[in-house]
Amino acid sequence: MRTSLPLPLLLLLLLLILLFHTSLSTSTTTATSNNANATQQFREAPQFYNSPDCPSISTADEEVDPEEDDSDHICSDQAIHVAMTLDTQYIRGSMAAILSVLQHSSCPQNILFHFVASASANASLLRATISTSFPYLKFQIYPFDDSSVSGLISTSIRSALDCPLNYARSYLANILPLCVRRVVYLDSDLILVDDIAKLAATPLGDSAVLAAPEYCNANFTSYFTLSFWSNPSLSLTFANRKPCYFNTGVMVIDLDRWRAGDYTGKIEEWMELQKRMRIYELGSLPPFLLVFAGNIASVDHRWNQHGLGGDNFRGLCRNLHPGPVSLLHWSGKGKPWARLDANRPCPLDALWAPYDLLQTPFALDS
Repeated sequence: MRTSLPLPLLLLLLLLILLFHTSLSTSTTTATSNNANATQQFREAPQFYNSPDCPSISTADEEVDPEEDDSDHICSDQAIHVAMTLDTQYIRGSMAAILSVLQHSSCPQNILFHFVASASANASLLRATISTSFPYLKFQIYPFDDSSVSGLISTSIRSALDCPLNYARSYLANILPLCVRRVVYLDSDLILVDDIAKLAATPLGDSAVLAAPEYCNANFTSYFTLSFWSNPSLSLTFANRKPCYFNTGVMVIDLDRWRAGDYTGKIEEWMELQKRMRIYELGSLPPFLLVFAGNIASVDHRWNQHGLGGDNFRGLCRNLHPGPVSLLHWSGKGKPWARLDANRPCPLDALWAPYDLLQTPFALDS
């Protein structure tokens, strides 16, 4: 004899089954998405050597111990320090950027990379990925505690700008060893076609904390809201300054001066104000402008041909700015690897493609 379940109990069981199936599907989709990034395979890059006239740095021929933060080469004044953020979403761009830096450097063995990754990221996987393609690269990976900044982030006009790792550049002075006195910060969506030593040697004068290419023809007022400009106590921030827009994806930073002036604290103060009254719309850029615009050392525009990402939604492609080129930067919504994969590249994406180390299925056996 079969016993029928009461209707309420039957409905409860069906609801539990449905919830379990939905949860399983979501987990599978998330895992698949994460694994798609995590399982990207990259080719090994060529090894690059110093030219004969390069200054020597301590332990130049030894591999870096990823757990050692105070080894001689890190504190050498002859080293060129490059900082970048690192995550699985943009790892393909990072690999291309690293290759471009090394390939065009006259002293590649003197370059030390400082990668900042989310504390929740798989650091072992990121380290293995970098080491496999660049076995001789001198680098460190530093964990960035997202919670240290997530409470200060206000919603921006583009959700991609709200990622806590975008704000890591504001904390480099706290993250990197104290003996690292100057660093070149680079975004992951760019390539260099010139020697980074030239950029690293940018004069900062007697007081500038950072250097970057300035764009004084840009409409600076558009980076802040009407509430900001209509409030004299806020708009007077730029009194006695000639503020110009600059892109924070390429910067030379004097970390000693940054630490001495507690510029991380100054940036956080503006972010806290933004939480109380909306004074800007774009992510991590406006606090930098509020603190530094008009008080930076200028860098030639050749070192940041930015905006090449254009607009994926409208299929808009950008041209190069007039003048010579030392660095191409695909800032904006569109990334060259995504457009190449979709077989809808912009003309300038062909300049990025030679630095792409992604191992395609067709080349796995070659």
